Amino acid sequence: MSQPEKHFHAVQFYKDEASLAGTVARFLAEGIAAAEPGLVIATAAHADIILRELAALGQDVATLRETGELQFFDARKVLLSFMVADLPDPILFRSRVGELIEQVCGRRLPCPIRAYGEMVDLLWQEGNCDGAIKLEILWNELATTYEFSLLCGYAFGHFYKETRDPRYQDVCKQHSHVIASDAGRPNPTTGHQTG
Repeated sequence: MSQPEKHFHAVQFYKDEASLAGTVARFLAEGIAAAEPGLVIATAAHADIILRELAALGQDVATLRETGELQFFDARKVLLSFMVADLPDPILFRSRVGELIEQVCGRRLPCPIRAYGEMVDLLWQEGNCDGAIKLEILWNELATTYEFSLLCGYAFGHFYKETRDPRYQDVCKQHSHVIASDAGRPNPTTGHQTG
């Protein structure tokens, strides 16, 4: 199953935390400028560096967090809330992540949001490639209910020798855009990185 036709679902294969944080911060800042609140599901270390990058872009992160326009959640805790054995449970996922989206939106309707997540990378790092791909599919299915642009992050080192592996191709197929490094932004027309 591939992503819905109009759903923006990008993946960045990042080389280091700085490149990841820069891409995520730009992605969120563009959303904030368009009145799209931000949902970040990341590790604590990555959350800190993303916040620093947002501040460097001129965003008032304290106010954004106080008003709920930008909300952070721990990737490991959220992931554990819907995993059953080695796979994400579709009903639990829809309930838990849908709840987070609704929390970010509050009473606004319509409410397109910007979401960044790295739960898939946690699964991939553990060698649970099937679980990661299943989670990507569930995100795409969730886009039929909620309006969001999604950016996923995967550490490039986990794919260095796997770019010809069918599982790598399966990850790419679940995304509308692929960002190979930190050099640019995804091009919404071609899906390729732009400089």
